[in-house]
Amino acid sequence: MAAFCASRVAVPVVVAKGGVVSKQSSQASAFHGVSVKSHSAKFAGAQQRGALQIRAARVANVEIPNNKRVATALTYVYGIGDTTAAKIIAETGLENKRVREMEEEELTTLRAEVDKYLIEGNLRRFNMMNIKRLKEIQCYRGKRHISGLPLRGQRTKTNARTRKGKTKTVAGKKK
Repeated sequence: MAAFCASRVAVPVVVAKGGVVSKQSSQASAFHGVSVKSHSAKFAGAQQRGALQIRAARVANVEIPNNKRVATALTYVYGIGDTTAAKIIAETGLENKRVREMEEEELTTLRAEVDKYLIEGNLRRFNMMNIKRLKEIQCYRGKRHISGLPLRGQRTKTNARTRKGKTKTVAGKKK
């Protein structure tokens, strides 16, 4: 049960007053071999909690969606794109099926493979340190980062609004 809780996110469902909650069998469960039980205790005038429904699996501390295929779901992790996701699936030898259909062992091998990559917080930190280094050494790219202008030779007389921000009207400038 501890491995089950660590790998899947369980969300309690609140049933409105007077609602009927049915017990879920292991065949009706979205995950093979996992049965989710509910207790149908009636409280006078109170809301009732229903069965726990599993909404998402966790890989690299990110909840990936259950209803998508593994290759697509892995792209929800920062630092994993389509190419890297396909590479991970090829290296693990997993079938590209929906995440909700995966067994616990398959999720464990997937997590072990994803942990080999520079992703999420470590990747963000790596990128920020590179930008900080450019600023400290005062190179051209570092100065452009500081002034909030494009870095790679794009024109700035017109366009470049993404980097420069909203237009600032300059007083006294006429044609």
